[in-house]
Amino acid sequence: MAGSDDELFGEEHVRVYRETGGERGYDWRGTTILLLSTRGRRTGEQHTTPLIHRTDGDRWVVVASKGGAPEHPGWFQNLTAEPNASIQVHDEEIPVRASVAEGDERERLWKLMAEVWPAYEEYQTRTDRVIPVVILERRGA
Repeated sequence: MAGSDDELFGEEHVRVYRETGGERGYDWRGTTILLLSTRGRRTGEQHTTPLIHRTDGDRWVVVASKGGAPEHPGWFQNLTAEPNASIQVHDEEIPVRASVAEGDERERLWKLMAEVWPAYEEYQTRTDRVIPVVILERRGA
């Protein structure tokens, strides 16, 4: 397979990650990636997005940055409408429920995420919205 995993992006990243059970695509640009699958709030169709994540105990943490765009990313809007989703971490599919971190917890998790992706700090300066930090917890445990 030609090319570095660091060059993976979008649908190609999802495809390669799934085909290899995360052997390719999990480690990306010095961070770790999970695949988040949400149900479209308007279409009802499944959408899968590769996202930088860290773990916090038995939870996964992701950031709804959209590079500092003025609007939230589609996947976050989908989770707001339907917080039940699924993630793939390596080759494991995990049903999760999403919630948005607030207050001191948000600040702690924001710092945790900015350690692995310092650009989050820059993204926050580009937008008036407070970039959400999303907690994904395993369902049915």
